[in-house]
Amino acid sequence: MIFTFDFTTIALALGLLGFCVYVMTYAMLTLQIISGNSVIYFTLNLTASTLVLIGLTVNFNLAAMLIQLFWITMSIIGISMRLFRRPALA
Repeated sequence: MIFTFDFTTIALALGLLGFCVYVMTYAMLTLQIISGNSVIYFTLNLTASTLVLIGLTVNFNLAAMLIQLFWITMSIIGISMRLFRRPALA
């Protein structure tokens, strides 16, 4: 049996994967497995929001797109702040 995947199927699957990453990230944060101040937290949110945004290319929703763009922007800022943090003066 040969499976064929078109863009719609792949985009929907990636959007669903993004949802799973969001839920997993929130669960890990709630269970204190990761810190809300860590680079991994922002990286997971960036990954989830990007995947959901890809899923929105098939079933567009303006409000959902704006939320994802907000998460992407804030995640990039959060990662940048943590990676390029200036050392405290002694």
